[in-house]
Amino acid sequence: MEVTRQRIGPLLVGRRIRSVATTRPSYLFLTRPSALRRGLLGRTVRGLERRGKYLVAPLDDGARLVLHLGMTGQLFSGEATSPRLLSAQGRSSQAERAARRSRAEFIEPQAERAARRSRAEFIEPAQRRFRPDSHTHLRLGFEDGGPEVFLRDVRKFGKVLLLRSGESHPRLDLLGVDALELSGPALFAASRGRRAAVKAVLLDQGVATGIGNIYADEALFRAGVRPTRRAGALTRRECAALAEAVRAVMHRSIETGGSSIRDYVAPDGADGAYQDERRVYGRAGAECLACGARIRRVLVAQRGTHFCPTCQR
Repeated sequence: MEVTRQRIGPLLVGRRIRSVATTRPSYLFLTRPSALRRGLLGRTVRGLERRGKYLVAPLDDGARLVLHLGMTGQLFSGEATSPRLLSAQGRSSQAERAARRSRAEFIEPQAERAARRSRAEFIEPAQRRFRPDSHTHLRLGFEDGGPEVFLRDVRKFGKVLLLRSGESHPRLDLLGVDALELSGPALFAASRGRRAAVKAVLLDQGVATGIGNIYADEALFRAGVRPTRRAGALTRRECAALAEAVRAVMHRSIETGGSSIRDYVAPDGADGAYQDERRVYGRAGAECLACGARIRRVLVAQRGTHFCPTCQR
């Protein structure tokens, strides 16, 4: 979400909203679409902040637009181009076209193949450009005529909320310390008396906000702590190492643009690159890059959890 904040900010801050389009009411909208449209129309976005996994955009009337992308949400520019923004059917069609082109290369004369590739340069970008679909739940247009901003979420696990001036909400008020600021003493204090697995505590947004499943696994590996350990049994030294690992993993993810495994795409359509640096997450059955043992996968807090049985104790 920090990558999203940094990259979507220039497309929101300082711009006056001219048009607001939404889908029909659903559990994605904590504020009814009709009220959302009334509250946003004509407003200017004054800033963009992040609270854990929430983006908070203060408006010129004191209200705040709050966005959460859930597991599959995408927030991006209307000029973004990426296969990840296409429907599954669209991605399948592009893959089939690519396969046909690949097969054709074995039989096409060189001159004809060169001409076809030249034509494709003009066709492919348009085919990749996103067109709003039934999963595009929020569409903002601006008075300056520049790029629109879309919020798309196939599974509707995200949230859209508009808070009036001075209004609070438990979704923000109950959040813990930001993951980038998590300290060893804070983690040690939060884990005392907890019988839950340490992985579950890391995912508790009331303890540290912003840690997702991938980064919890990677931080636990980096700290040498097994995810199934009882949180209350961790020592001060282990909590210090784990907090440091969380901060390091999160900072590195921001540097590399996040993790594009399935749905995630940056606001400009670019993929993240942190998935190429994963040590354990998604590598069940593969050899540990540090010791050669096989990476294991278990369920912790109903989330797929990956660890090395040798490196993590």
